[in-house]
Amino acid sequence: MIYPKIPLAQSIIQICLAKGVEHIVISPGSRNAPLTIGFTNNPKFKCYSIADERCAGFFALGIAQQIGKPVAVVCTSGSALLNYYPAFAEAFYSQIPLIVISADRPLNKIDIGDGQTIRQVNVFQNHSLYNANLTEGETPENDHKINEAITTARTQKGPTHINAPFEEPLYLTTKKSIVDPTLSGFAKVFKRISIEDIIACTNIWNSAKRKLILIGVNGPNEIEEEIIHAVVNDPSIVVMTEVTSNVSHPTFLNHIDAIITPFKEKDFIAFQPEILITLGGMVVSKRIKSMLRTYRPEHHWHIDPLRAYNTYGALAHHFEATPNDFFRQVLPFTKIVKSDYAQKAMNIQEARKIKHQLYLDKIVFSDLKAFELIIPRLPQHSHLQISNSAAIRYAQLFDIDPTIAVFCNRGTSGIDGSTSTAIGAAVASSVPTTFITGDIGFLYDSNALWNQYIPKNFKIILINNGGGGIFRILPGHEETPLFNKYFETSHCLTAEHLAKMFGLDYTIASSTESLVDGLQKLYDQNEKPAILEVFTPTKQNEKILLQYFKELV
Repeated sequence: MIYPKIPLAQSIIQICLAKGVEHIVISPGSRNAPLTIGFTNNPKFKCYSIADERCAGFFALGIAQQIGKPVAVVCTSGSALLNYYPAFAEAFYSQIPLIVISADRPLNKIDIGDGQTIRQVNVFQNHSLYNANLTEGETPENDHKINEAITTARTQKGPTHINAPFEEPLYLTTKKSIVDPTLSGFAKVFKRISIEDIIACTNIWNSAKRKLILIGVNGPNEIEEEIIHAVVNDPSIVVMTEVTSNVSHPTFLNHIDAIITPFKEKDFIAFQPEILITLGGMVVSKRIKSMLRTYRPEHHWHIDPLRAYNTYGALAHHFEATPNDFFRQVLPFTKIVKSDYAQKAMNIQEARKIKHQLYLDKIVFSDLKAFELIIPRLPQHSHLQISNSAAIRYAQLFDIDPTIAVFCNRGTSGIDGSTSTAIGAAVASSVPTTFITGDIGFLYDSNALWNQYIPKNFKIILINNGGGGIFRILPGHEETPLFNKYFETSHCLTAEHLAKMFGLDYTIASSTESLVDGLQKLYDQNEKPAILEVFTPTKQNEKILLQYFKELV
């Protein structure tokens, strides 16, 4: 075995190994050479080389998203570190364990004019769950900080930062370990809901005739079947889900925008819940947020072991438990309340489905038509990664096979890193993965394709409408050169040359017939990763979508 000669580097590597950090994403550099040497020469680590640090951060995020354990990203000193920030912030808001390990100059080299030196200590302060600012050498204090950074990332589900100063020479090695780092374990904490909270909760529950359960980002198979069975049999409960909720039932309202966009004031008042129970992470639908902020519930309870946001201005209680633990402890004390709340919601959903299909049957080829064709052709038991902006919103309008697990970076909802995350996730899961993205997000993260790890069964469906189509839907759109250049970012670029450069199969579609044919070919071949680029009409898409919501009434 080859080890770096610098003791601090050895300590970091040994503690990572002992605490189960197995996936290491490394960006090339010199100052991080001791870490690179140590990680890559130990066969117990799975190491990846990703040159662009921004892509590396999201690639690691995708791995952590799938395995549910901390993944480390390692970089050199200086500006390289700052490129991790978008992924770091996403990890914070999506509650994904990510550990940034940055090499640094010794303290006496900072702010004296040396190249690639910046103030790296606490650089992620606003979004870091723990900052391990190390000193040179092997010390118990350093070992404690390294342990704490890894434990915090794992138990608190978020990003931490280990900053390690290394003095030259950086490339010296030894054949034996010269450190014996101190290791600390972590205990799992099981939180029970107090009997006082259960009594207060069930008293309110048992008198409410309108209970709305809203599920945001949620991992596959996280909510138990017996819980689903219990809530769907209560006529006073309506469950609203999104594509990222990864939970389904025929009675769940899974197209939120289609349901509530046509509402008049009397409909909002009739649908206004007395109790709002939120589960999971961030919610995509701006319309449901607007509705619940205007027609606030009397009680809002959020269920999550770690965090709660007052998204709707009515948060009354944060139950620090998993949804399964909450419902297992509360449901035995609840009773069925006579109500027509769930039945009325089902009637609305059935009416919307009829209008939905009538409209789709008559529209021309467009973004909306493309999603109608793409979604039902996704392979069963596969993974779907979706980029932000328009792509995730179009996907919300269609039924996705319940055997398909759906993921999206909804923590910060940014377009940066969606492709990198999808590739990292596909590498970690080994499950056939389709990534649906828009043109701006794809081009913005095109360096995501610059690596040797993209699985052969990884598919990209790129919806190219010539710009940021979502800005045409938002209020304030005007057909002016200023809008086209600075908001929509109009362009005439395609993915053809990128696909050729990075060795991906490439086909195009621009009509219903060619898209159906293209999707068939896309899934028939698994010899190399592939891009299917779908061209849709720039100036018709928003008109078709806006008319869609008008015709749902």
